[in-house]
Amino acid sequence: MTDDRHYSTTVDSQFGKLTLIATDVGLRALIWPDDSTSRVPLPSELVADVDHSVLSAAYLQVEEYLAGGRTEFDLTFDLRGTAFQQEVWLGLASIQLGETSTYGELAMRIGRPKAVRAVGAAIGRNPISIILPCHRVIGASGDLTGFAGGIETKRSMLAFERAAIGSLA
Repeated sequence: MTDDRHYSTTVDSQFGKLTLIATDVGLRALIWPDDSTSRVPLPSELVADVDHSVLSAAYLQVEEYLAGGRTEFDLTFDLRGTAFQQEVWLGLASIQLGETSTYGELAMRIGRPKAVRAVGAAIGRNPISIILPCHRVIGASGDLTGFAGGIETKRSMLAFERAAIGSLA
């Protein structure tokens, strides 16, 4: 748990109501409608603040992404996890819109080819899904695997991104 001030706002999306959480340092979390916050330890009190500079930037960029007009995010983060977890989370940003990657491929990308299981565990604790796109990571067999927003949402997001790429061409 942390005792510094956390701010929140929500984004209505085709995937449900998303809650953005930030500190003065950067974006801290994106919480899905049915997501347990156990992945991201947060204080019990969040200050609603749509005008907070980090939240307003994140809100705008998420809205642009959801409208099919943004392919990359440019935000500051307040990631709290082990050095390895942070390395994995930031490594997710290397998976481009419309691409997918396996856990093993991501482990190779970050220079940890033998840490496939640990990469999977770190991805499962990704606090900022969509922006750090864990939905683009699939099983080695090509199967869709766990996702905080649910497997059907993951399937829908990947289809949405494929359609967005087609509209950008």
